[in-house]
Amino acid sequence: MSRPSSPDRTILSRRAALAAAGATAALFALPASVRRAAAAKLPSLTLYGPPAGPSVTLAHAVASGAFSGIAGTAEFKVWRNPDEMRAGLTSGTMQALILPVQVAANLYNRGMGVRLLNVMTTGLLYIIAADPGLSSIPALKGRSLAVPFRNDMPDLVLARLLAHHDMVPGTDISLESAGSPIEAIQLLMAGRVDAVLSTEPAVSAAILRGAAAGKTVQRVIDVQQAWAQATGGSAVLPQAGMALTVPFMDANPGIADALQEIVEKATESVNADPARAAADATEALEMPAPILAASLAASNLVARRARAARPDIEAMLSTLSQADTGIVGGKLPDDGFYL
Repeated sequence: MSRPSSPDRTILSRRAALAAAGATAALFALPASVRRAAAAKLPSLTLYGPPAGPSVTLAHAVASGAFSGIAGTAEFKVWRNPDEMRAGLTSGTMQALILPVQVAANLYNRGMGVRLLNVMTTGLLYIIAADPGLSSIPALKGRSLAVPFRNDMPDLVLARLLAHHDMVPGTDISLESAGSPIEAIQLLMAGRVDAVLSTEPAVSAAILRGAAAGKTVQRVIDVQQAWAQATGGSAVLPQAGMALTVPFMDANPGIADALQEIVEKATESVNADPARAAADATEALEMPAPILAASLAASNLVARRARAARPDIEAMLSTLSQADTGIVGGKLPDDGFYL
């Protein structure tokens, strides 16, 4: 004959049932795609990105626990240069990362198993200078301009802008190559170049550090606006987005939709509270929170699904590759590129 349950045991059973019910309710409060991914939770998730505006979104999402529904642990790491990023993709170390959309298209067309999940900025390129008169591309004629990462996204955009204005590098404008945005800015601060083409948050860093040193540095050209004037289109440069590798997606069904929903919410949070997002990202990006916070207003952060952003992406890639289709791997990417 079984013994009657003790009051303590009954209370514990009820508590366990309530806890289980609460956990179930919390799970089903998550978006459907996150619930599906959570059903086969990753032990760990590492996301990568450049030291640029969109990476603030991922660093903030990690710090706020946004990935806890799909991974036991999550971390964000910065890749410092395009070569490091390409090596990470080739080795399989980097499976979910932010990278230039043009690079993603090139790799896809060359047979790399990578797909574009979204666009995370509609453009964060600026030209900065101490001379406010350098307020247009033609105004740079006869001047020197530092450009980080030659033959990558900023340099490719600049090439199209110069071509539009019939300006020849080395003849009409002197281009100085720099190994990083910080190196380019140092050239400006030392008076060795007249202007710098760079991305946020390096641009805001230059402005604030210049002010601290008693030197006025300002954004003189919004490259997104210059792009619109040159192309006759909108001031939208779908410059960077998150890409996923095919093996990563195959091993984790539903992960693309889950990540997209998390990134969308994180982007809303960053834009609503830049100071908090900057504080969350300062360690990962190794940049002071005030600089990151100042940069976010000029970073044009979004979380547009790649397939929805396709018209803008194709317009940009078509223009970039007018002189050399090799820039995008020989052709515009097909449907399979866009998640």
